[in-house]
Amino acid sequence: MGLFGNQLANVIEWEQYNDEMLFWKWSNKEIKKGSKLIIRLGQDAIFLFNGKVEGVFEDEGSYDIASQIVPFLSTLKGFKFGFNSGMRAEVLFINTKEVTVKWGTKNAINIPAPGLPGGIPIRAFGTMACKIDNYNVLIDKIAGIKQQFSIDDVKERVISMLDQLLMKWIAREGKDMFNLQINSFEIGNGIREDMDFEMRKIGLSIPSFSISSFSYPEEIKRMQEKAAGQSMVGDVNKYTQMAMADSMENGEGAGNMAGNMAGMQMGMMMGQQMANQMNQMNNQSNQTQNNQQPSENAQSTGNSTVPKFCPECGTKTNGSKFCPECGTKLY
Repeated sequence: MGLFGNQLANVIEWEQYNDEMLFWKWSNKEIKKGSKLIIRLGQDAIFLFNGKVEGVFEDEGSYDIASQIVPFLSTLKGFKFGFNSGMRAEVLFINTKEVTVKWGTKNAINIPAPGLPGGIPIRAFGTMACKIDNYNVLIDKIAGIKQQFSIDDVKERVISMLDQLLMKWIAREGKDMFNLQINSFEIGNGIREDMDFEMRKIGLSIPSFSISSFSYPEEIKRMQEKAAGQSMVGDVNKYTQMAMADSMENGEGAGNMAGNMAGMQMGMMMGQQMANQMNQMNNQSNQTQNNQQPSENAQSTGNSTVPKFCPECGTKTNGSKFCPECGTKLY
């Protein structure tokens, strides 16, 4: 019986595989006679010998190393499982799927804005897709020194260049600094192009990059809410329509919607009632003041008012109690 005849065959596979890993290296083990290579859906297996690529296997399935793998390896095709030791090689398992990465700015980025010397401190959040693009570049730049490469490693590289790219593309595509979400597609597409160019230097590509939201300081949020509220007060019909739409979107029943509408109508009625009461009080006050003022055609004498002219003959009274011309009693 040969040396390998009484030894258990080992399995070469991606141990503890998960979708957050871009590659994992099987190494420091002997490939023995009877060994099996297992490739799962969404994986490629790259055989490395002395740091060089010997062969790439892309089809999923289970393969016998001696009969199905070694004959296709350029350097090892003449290797025979009959020596005193097994064959030492490395197998790099590649995740061929697109990996989704959530990104976000660590600190606020001061974006230049007209009238604000220090700029506007803005945060941004979103997602991006990452995929291995070039095996040779990846092995040369990363896989040669790392055992594995995951989403966290991608995030680290993305965050290191994200601030500058955000500033560049917000300044270029951001038409309204207080509502950058309007131009989020153009900003995100510009960032994707620049980031894809940089990531290809290590064998990765960025198929997509999207911005989910921009975050502003609380002071700016309050200003936006106040401005929106002031504009809404001027159009009660619009406010009513939006309130009904929000209630329907939030799944509120007819009872809650009716209650909200009734409350709003009561508030409007109370406001109108208060305005009517104030107008009524002003009218009463003006009427009282008019009644208290003496007539221009009268003079005050004691407790009575004497007209300046006699109502019968029109003679000037000069403050007398009787008309000096016709003798008419004047009060």
